[in-house]
Amino acid sequence: MTARSSTALARRARTVKQFGADYGVGKTLTYAEIKAGRLRAVKVGFRTLILHDDSEAWVRSLPEVMP
Repeated sequence: MTARSSTALARRARTVKQFGADYGVGKTLTYAEIKAGRLRAVKVGFRTLILHDDSEAWVRSLPEVMP
């Protein structure tokens, strides 16, 4: 993978740690959501990445809070 393609991927994907920081959830919940099939993730070598579109789809799928 070239430096250019690696940078492009970094803009479109988050590590589990970055995802947790961005969405305010922990690593355990993130992996539980992946295992349950509610959050799609991809592997690049040893790294687990969550693509931007998949993280946005996960947020949209969360239930609304009813007053």
